[in-house]
Amino acid sequence: MSHSTIRIAAAVLIDKDGQTLLVRKRGTRAFMQPGGKIDADETPLQALARELHEELNLHINPQEAVYLGQFSSRAANEPGFMVQADMYQLHIDVAVEPAAEIEEICWIDPMGDGGLELAPLTREFILPHYRASLLSA
Repeated sequence: MSHSTIRIAAAVLIDKDGQTLLVRKRGTRAFMQPGGKIDADETPLQALARELHEELNLHINPQEAVYLGQFSSRAANEPGFMVQADMYQLHIDVAVEPAAEIEEICWIDPMGDGGLELAPLTREFILPHYRASLLSA
């Protein structure tokens, strides 16, 4: 992995209606899955639990997270960087609120984009992966 790659853990959070949560960080335009950078002393799942708590006041049971794989794309907010994301899927049935650096949250139907500007990773890989899983179910 090069120095221009940012390692993150992120989640496809799904509500009871099958909608997925996207977040927009303060001072940015693109919506993306919640999550964040993996600290040196963390596993991806530990980082995900920490980030979801910091960003959304959401406490998760890590054993309920389904690993979707590792995806890479251009970073949305760091020009010249790539993100390498360990992605997980979680079904949640609790309200979430933006916290820390999150300015806005939005639940969208995964079959569309909600008319939002999406981060490259979300647009190119994560939403298509989720859509494909719904169509094959």
